[in-house]
Amino acid sequence: MKKKITFGLVIVFGFIAIFAYLLYQKQMNETLPEAILQNDQIWTETPRPGDKITSPLEIKGEARGFWFFEADFPLQVQDRDGNVLNWGIAQAEGDWMTSDFVPFTATVEFESPGKGFGFVMLEKDNPSGLPEHAGFIKIPIRF
Repeated sequence: MKKKITFGLVIVFGFIAIFAYLLYQKQMNETLPEAILQNDQIWTETPRPGDKITSPLEIKGEARGFWFFEADFPLQVQDRDGNVLNWGIAQAEGDWMTSDFVPFTATVEFESPGKGFGFVMLEKDNPSGLPEHAGFIKIPIRF
């Protein structure tokens, strides 16, 4: 009787392990959405599309001076559905009153959903609120 129970438990745990492995493989092979990039205005050194990120996230890159207002612009870490996990501020590391590229850095802490993909969204600072001055990029990342 004990052998039958033990054998049954081994079979059940085997099926659970196979199911967990297949679920993990599906998650890892999930296709990331295309990055929404404006390469002539802003780019990131880190993170790059498809990077696996953890908190705190350090963001580095360069943006044209007109992306900044008072030497900064906002950013967000979002889950796959666009829900904001946290927001932060990118700071210029040089004279931002130019049309040239200016290095920036930011650090943002967030609570990771633990799996799947999401986005880092960098938003052009737009104190005017006018749509013609708006801009953003969304970088698909993995958690």
